[in-house]
Amino acid sequence: MSGSLNITAAITDPALLDLPWELPLELWPEETIAALPKGISRHLVRFVQLGGYVVAIKETSPELARREYELLRTLQRLEVPCVEPVAVIDNRVDADGNQLESMLVTRHLKFSLPYRALYSQALRPETATRLIDALAVLLVRLHIVGFFWGDVSLSNTLFRRDAGAFAAYLVDAETGRLQPPLSDGQREHDLEIARVNIAGELLDLAAGGRLEESIDPIEVSNGILDAYRTLWKELTGTESFDSAERWRIAERVERLNTLGFDIEELTILSDAEGSRVRIQPKVVDAGHHQRRLLRLTGLDAEENQARRLLNDLDAYAATNHPGNYDEEAVAHEWMSTVFEPVIRAIPRELKGKLDPAEVFHQMLDHRWFRSQNENREVPLAEAVSSYIDNVLRHRRDEATVIDPPTGAYTLPIDVIDDWRDRV
Repeated sequence: MSGSLNITAAITDPALLDLPWELPLELWPEETIAALPKGISRHLVRFVQLGGYVVAIKETSPELARREYELLRTLQRLEVPCVEPVAVIDNRVDADGNQLESMLVTRHLKFSLPYRALYSQALRPETATRLIDALAVLLVRLHIVGFFWGDVSLSNTLFRRDAGAFAAYLVDAETGRLQPPLSDGQREHDLEIARVNIAGELLDLAAGGRLEESIDPIEVSNGILDAYRTLWKELTGTESFDSAERWRIAERVERLNTLGFDIEELTILSDAEGSRVRIQPKVVDAGHHQRRLLRLTGLDAEENQARRLLNDLDAYAATNHPGNYDEEAVAHEWMSTVFEPVIRAIPRELKGKLDPAEVFHQMLDHRWFRSQNENREVPLAEAVSSYIDNVLRHRRDEATVIDPPTGAYTLPIDVIDDWRDRV
């Protein structure tokens, strides 16, 4: 390898030095490549095993690689969902001294999939709608921090399951630029790009017979306009009401919290007569339920998953500790007697199917449906076993498994007592 190789990284992983940078990416040996589903890209992209995790490597120009690396780092600091930048590799030369393209290295987002991998035979209408909704939320979050994407599409996004919905992550920031605040024209331009690109991607699926006939690609792609504008108005719009209706301030905050957003500052203005009040969120942060779950339990989950787990935690607290109680202490108890035993019960060879928070959410759904169908309260341990055998075992893996673990099944679930049986 040439001594001129340059690696730019916040924290350099020594394993980077072992990769064959002197070869064009298309010629890298198979033993370095991780077989994972990927979206459509204008550049060559390969997944590569790096130590105990997987990275995505993209060949591009030195200028674009460095620019995208810095943009992704900035978006991460702003807590916008995006892939994690690992390094920029430039000054690459082959064995004959010929200059090779630079490379951008990003960490593969575990348990995520490109939109083309989210269906087995044909994309269903409800799945298409949920993908569009997730992309609209991501676009709103990007625009709030002043990021113009410039190439909004399903292909440039990764999706993770989120308690019946999806969470979207930006993958390709090559065409983006950060220039807050964005004008209405810039936001509308990004929306139009999204509408056109999504329609083209869905029409492509339809041409290949991978889209249900009931889905109208144009109608679905237009859905991002309504989803985006509804959310944007709720997060940033000014609301005016009679001064006697001050309860509407708390109502607005509660609506935003329900959507998963927190308000850092709220502007409240009264007119000269004091008869009308105008309110407007000043700064809005996403992840309301994520932050509460992380604070109480240390679990890092998607927003809808966090909401579902908190609902179970709150129900546990209300049942076992009615009245005043220490929230942190009860959360620790719930973790040790409910959540952790469920996750430990998952056989090792099935742990790559879904992330733990999604497993817990799906198990709760499975238990509820069984209880309804059988007209009885299905015990937690029974629900877990049933979910593993009848649901989880038949799912495809959504995690990257580099060295597939082997071993016997986990011991039966260790739950001291099922708190719901006391109701």
